[in-house]
Amino acid sequence: MAAYYPAVSALPPAISLNIVNLDQLYALIAPDMKAVDAVIRQQLHSDVVLVRQVAEYIVNSGGKRLRPALVLLSAGALGYQGTRHHELAAVVEFIHTATLLHDDVVDESSLRRGRDTANALFGNAASVLVGDFLYSRAFQMMVSVGNMRVMEVLSSATNIIAEGEVLQLMNCHDANVDEARYLQVIHYKTAKLFEAATQLGAILGGASAELEAGLAAYGMHVGTAFQLIDDVLDYSGEEAETGKHLGDDLAEGKPTLPLIYAMQHGTPEQAAAVRHAIEEGGRDDFPAVLAAIRATGALDHTREQAKVEVAKAEAAIAALPSSTYKDSLLELSSFAVARSY
Repeated sequence: MAAYYPAVSALPPAISLNIVNLDQLYALIAPDMKAVDAVIRQQLHSDVVLVRQVAEYIVNSGGKRLRPALVLLSAGALGYQGTRHHELAAVVEFIHTATLLHDDVVDESSLRRGRDTANALFGNAASVLVGDFLYSRAFQMMVSVGNMRVMEVLSSATNIIAEGEVLQLMNCHDANVDEARYLQVIHYKTAKLFEAATQLGAILGGASAELEAGLAAYGMHVGTAFQLIDDVLDYSGEEAETGKHLGDDLAEGKPTLPLIYAMQHGTPEQAAAVRHAIEEGGRDDFPAVLAAIRATGALDHTREQAKVEVAKAEAAIAALPSSTYKDSLLELSSFAVARSY
């Protein structure tokens, strides 16, 4: 079922804040984040040693924990006082981690967050099966919460994420992918879990239908902005900060927005170079592609699109009552665009 998002007529400019790091951003929810980490450690237990090893390796590999933070901040913005948000934040992180394990196998990735991927260290079979364990553990946990709306949101999100993975696989090495098809993959594969995270916080906080829809829309737009910046950093980031090799997406033949824009606005020669790189994959064409991206301003265009998404996210929660939690949600949306990692 398609999600409902409130119409946004006039979009305010995105808030520009000087965010130094995530520790500052998470200061408000630091005790809750510790509680979430405790739930994660407890729920990672398995009598099967390899399950524990692989799961702990990937969960403890330095992720940003953005999705759990969104659950906590959304619930806090609505005055939630219980502890279920800790469990659901852990569920969201487990689902995200499972997708990473499966992603890295499909993409044959060897580096994530500056470390060897689990599949490089433990093998593809172990990574896929432990990803399955994390999915099933997440469903055990969500059932224990005993809220049918929660189960509806998370089961729907998990299904859509899987569809997004398949869509991305279909798009690989296809230089005819346009912006609409690219954005569909982002909305399914990445933004959907952000949307689910903020919607879960709204449900726990007993939000009205309007506020729940607004928080869901906020999550979707922030998730889209986050992925757009990831795609920018694939051609402009510092490997030490991003924890991945520059040009990984190009090597896998993924037609992201910087590439699509460069093909549309570059010279015939530049467009041909980008098209060849997408269709063939690998890194041989990286210098020519990077030159085309820079010449056409493709990275600036992609950043501007991310800023538009952030403005939509901020407008979507305009009706949310003022609070330090709302302020943190606005700061987090700004971080999604301003970050360098």
